[in-house]
Amino acid sequence: MIRPRNIRTGDMIGVIAPGSPTTLNNVNMAKKHLEELGFRVKMGDSCYSQNGYLAGEDKLRAKDINNMFLDDNVKGIICLRGGYGTTRILDLINYQWVKNHPKVFVGYSDITALHIAFNQLCNMVTYHGPMAGVDMLDGMDEFTKKSFLSCIGTKSNINIGNPPGTAMKCMCSGTAKGKLTGGNLSLLVSTLGTPYEIDTKGKILFIEEVGERPYVIDRSLTQLKNAGKLRDAEGIVLGDFKDCIPLEDEVSQSLKEVFYDIIKPFKKPTIYNLKAGHCIPMVTLPLGSDTYLDADKCQLIVDNN
Repeated sequence: MIRPRNIRTGDMIGVIAPGSPTTLNNVNMAKKHLEELGFRVKMGDSCYSQNGYLAGEDKLRAKDINNMFLDDNVKGIICLRGGYGTTRILDLINYQWVKNHPKVFVGYSDITALHIAFNQLCNMVTYHGPMAGVDMLDGMDEFTKKSFLSCIGTKSNINIGNPPGTAMKCMCSGTAKGKLTGGNLSLLVSTLGTPYEIDTKGKILFIEEVGERPYVIDRSLTQLKNAGKLRDAEGIVLGDFKDCIPLEDEVSQSLKEVFYDIIKPFKKPTIYNLKAGHCIPMVTLPLGSDTYLDADKCQLIVDNN
């Protein structure tokens, strides 16, 4: 895998909105807080654009991505927010340009589609981490900031751990090795049957989600199962599933029951409750990195060299 150059204080960071828009105030606050972290900032045109629930027309959002990778003054790229829209522009991205100009690329949620494309088509490590117009608006908490800056700013093995007082848990024992892949469950499913389909063979599969009821999680995991993605994975890491609860008085399985029904029968080394996803504090994960999972010890070590 191509590992992008580390980000240093004083580097220029490009900010883009590949999915949904946000307010001008949020855009300005995002820029301000990145500057307070010590970076120079270049805002993409998509950050100031809106086309309904999209941050501008598809061509504009894709152009922002292509131009940020081509601009040698830009040393890293952080997404403004997720929402919806990245799958619409996958066929408009120049992946050769991305591969030839590897850079730190950060985001999560809807950005999952870009992570998978850059990992698989460009052979480039990307970072599942905080976004400028969401998690950085009011300044990051110390845990989130440390995890983020250590991932994008240092080359070393990283023992991924939760915030103090929050434990990861073992579902299925054992150890596994493989490149880390995955992201938001809805987006993983949306890649199936397309040229950008997630490849889990021999990999550690990470999954997170937000705001979906347990039966929807069940349906999406079942689709991954039926597509062979759970079978092919060497190990599984379940991240944060924020607000994934049934409606009041709704007859439902619990989220844990869904996990145990669908994932546990594969007997893959599996841990859950990693604080990565739509949560604060948040762990940053280098997707595409060689990863060692010890489920019994709830230990996840990624090679960030």
